[in-house]
Amino acid sequence: MDSVDGKKDPNFVTALARGLELMRCYGDAAEYLGNAELAKRTGIPRPTVSRLTATLTQLGYLIYVPHLERYRLGPRVLDLGYRYLASEGVSNIARPFMQELADATDCFIALGVAEGTQMTYTQTCQGPGPLIMRMGTGSRVPMAHTAIGRAFLAALPEDQRRPYCDLIQRDDPSEWPHIERALDRAYREYEQFGFCVAESEWTRDVSGVGVPLALENGRRVVAFNCSGSSLRLSYQILTENLGPRLRDMVAQVRDLVEGSDDCG
Repeated sequence: MDSVDGKKDPNFVTALARGLELMRCYGDAAEYLGNAELAKRTGIPRPTVSRLTATLTQLGYLIYVPHLERYRLGPRVLDLGYRYLASEGVSNIARPFMQELADATDCFIALGVAEGTQMTYTQTCQGPGPLIMRMGTGSRVPMAHTAIGRAFLAALPEDQRRPYCDLIQRDDPSEWPHIERALDRAYREYEQFGFCVAESEWTRDVSGVGVPLALENGRRVVAFNCSGSSLRLSYQILTENLGPRLRDMVAQVRDLVEGSDDCG
């Protein structure tokens, strides 16, 4: 978890940053965390955590469960999320194309945005087959070990990519040499094919490809993935079939997004 102390910007409000860090600790809306665990995950002193959770509970961002002596996310957080998604034109434009590709390939298609060293899904579509990915809108996956995360990094200029890599290295220093080699390979794949590949890496049962979408003249980058059972998605299928199809889908979305921006 990133530290929210030591900021030198006079406009930086530490109390607000700490409150947001607490809410980022939750993996999903059903997770229950107490003050001690929140303090451990964030590095924020426990007395401060207690004051923050009390405030966030009064505002509706957390809900206190007395018999567990823990908190879960409240409805105000979900309200913020839905407002964000409602304003996210890419998600609305992309969904029918994502579902069409999911149905045609019997794969899981997702759109994600970066959050720290993870990618958060803002739209997901399932294929019609028996393999159901137990993930949906709001789910998070590691940036370094997934095709969607690598695609996001691959699309960034070096100066914007470096801070993410520094965080990844800090979080897992012993694995960083292996991660760095995998990322370098992903960057080469992106230069050659226009997509990145991850075979049985984050979880051995799933493989996939990822394609980034740069928006606002490159100021904002989101990414898509196409994934499924590693038993049927060989490297050849990923690079010769799914990768090009996902790349073409993202190109369609890009054209429509840019067209809607021009009309606006």
